[in-house]
Amino acid sequence: MKNISFVLLLVFGCLSSNPDLLAQSSSDHDGKWIDLTYPFSEKTLYWPNNPRGFTFDTLFEGVNDHGFYYSSYSFFAPEHGGTHLDAPVHFAEGRQTVDQIPLERLMGEAVVIDVSHRALDDRDYQIQIEDVTIWEKKHGPLPEDVIILFRTGYGKFYPDPLLYFGTDLKGEEAIPLLHFPGIHPELAAWLVDNRSVKAVGLDVASIDYGQSTEFMSHRILLGENIPGFENVANLDRLPAKGIHLIALPMLIEGGSGGPVRIIARINK
Repeated sequence: MKNISFVLLLVFGCLSSNPDLLAQSSSDHDGKWIDLTYPFSEKTLYWPNNPRGFTFDTLFEGVNDHGFYYSSYSFFAPEHGGTHLDAPVHFAEGRQTVDQIPLERLMGEAVVIDVSHRALDDRDYQIQIEDVTIWEKKHGPLPEDVIILFRTGYGKFYPDPLLYFGTDLKGEEAIPLLHFPGIHPELAAWLVDNRSVKAVGLDVASIDYGQSTEFMSHRILLGENIPGFENVANLDRLPAKGIHLIALPMLIEGGSGGPVRIIARINK
């Protein structure tokens, strides 16, 4: 009992001497956590020319020779598909790989900019500078070191490839048929030059819109070591601001991307 009392006094003393830690601890209880990740399964969507998608195989499941239950599985997954991270090196030679991205870039204050009223009317919509400045007129300037999540409304179509991608065909012949929104390269350059952005995310399959062949928004943002989150789920459940986001990818050494678990806390 004395040992327990000592530990409790020690913890309370640490919290009392660090108001920020105390506030952070209590806010975890006051906030609401939202999972922004699609589960990985045979339904997971990948770029149509990927030769293989997610596979999940049973190594052992059942009662073993020693008489107790045991299960173990193996999985295969391309780097880019489902809810995943684009590391800067994905489109920018010499930039950060997955394991080189600083943790502070993968967590922090986030906002949601909703462009669904435009994007759902135009599958080839490219998010404009005006979409950001209109958001700022309503909600105030973007915070420093912010993570921007763009909601196009296409998350409601996942995992239906025809509605989500614009085509359900597979292979190289499907690439010209991709139709979904993305970030206009002019906006990507404007964010780099005029705002302080940690990362960007969208509820579609790519930072660039489906008809892109040059992938300029990828090249601009990733070239500045600004990572991207693609196929982000449940953006319709988030407010415009008051969000703390954590996005932790599989730590693939030298990787250009990988599956990521993204969660967001809505601050009360």
